[in-house]
Amino acid sequence: MGKIVLVTGAARQLGGRFVRRIQRDPGVDRVIAVDAVAPEHQLGDALFVQADIRQSAIARVLAEHSVDTVVHLDVSAKALGAGGRTTVKETNVIGTMQLLGACQKSPTVQRLVVKSSTNVYGSAPRDPAVFTETTPPKSLPSGGFAKDAVEVEGYVRGFARRRPDVAVCVLRFANILGPEPDSPLADYLALPVLPTVLGYDPRLQFVHEDDVVDVLEIAAREPRRGTLNSGTFNIAGDGVLLLSQCSRRLGRPTVPVLLPAVTWVGSALRTIGMTDFSPEQIRLLTHGRVVSTVQMRETLGFRPRFTTAGTFAEFARSRGPGLLPPERVGRAVGRLAELPIGGGGQAGTTHSTHGAR
Repeated sequence: MGKIVLVTGAARQLGGRFVRRIQRDPGVDRVIAVDAVAPEHQLGDALFVQADIRQSAIARVLAEHSVDTVVHLDVSAKALGAGGRTTVKETNVIGTMQLLGACQKSPTVQRLVVKSSTNVYGSAPRDPAVFTETTPPKSLPSGGFAKDAVEVEGYVRGFARRRPDVAVCVLRFANILGPEPDSPLADYLALPVLPTVLGYDPRLQFVHEDDVVDVLEIAAREPRRGTLNSGTFNIAGDGVLLLSQCSRRLGRPTVPVLLPAVTWVGSALRTIGMTDFSPEQIRLLTHGRVVSTVQMRETLGFRPRFTTAGTFAEFARSRGPGLLPPERVGRAVGRLAELPIGGGGQAGTTHSTHGAR
């Protein structure tokens, strides 16, 4: 019999994509897709089990199906449906605790893959230029999804100590973008006008949805020769983009706001339901964050197909033109450059007055 893989968070787009992908692996015999709500997308031949990982019922699911590989994707910054921040935090933290408790008691579980985030490093003014997997944050996240991710990783480390026989892989993803993103940052970038922090132009990294599914598949398998897929890995596309570059490529104007007033702007946007402009996101859009991906390449053996710029280009195409499309702005600048200067002369042209009469 091949592997029996259980995937949490199957009702989310990313979870659904991974469930459909892992079924094509010839070494996988069965896929158990789990979520508290029924998915709106197809899951192929996977067995869907509607179960809340915050409840002890998840242990029965593991035992009933003799699961040997658990891929925990139900760690997210956004709620599904009508759920709010409280529901998200409970699913992220309490749900992970329940799932790990069930895995600890299961004699069949051999591999655990956990979706985490580079948010665990936080964003602070004295941050290093590049974070490695072993770099401690200058200041631990005080709330929101970033704090959830820190707590989740703490519980995972405890599980790894108690079950050293289980291969554990934690993937810290940079901001995930693509044609169908589902994150607060994607919601922010979809605004017609982008509020920014006056005086700051943060560096950002992105990872494409397709690369996320690819690396999850690598992590869920037995390691390939010369690689190791146990441990903690930063996952991001090559290169960085400044927020100002992102706004220009989207064709969306920015409105610089004084840092003390950004919190008020964020509260207003949350109140009208446009985006979750949380304090952690404000810090990211102030100080930025860049991580090293050396271990991703040399140890995990994964090379993303999309760079940070390529990922953002895919996202920008899916959003459509903004208020200031780059092509239109470029043509306008070109026409301005061709205008005569000082009432008749071309820019940079020297006119002779000989024979003017």
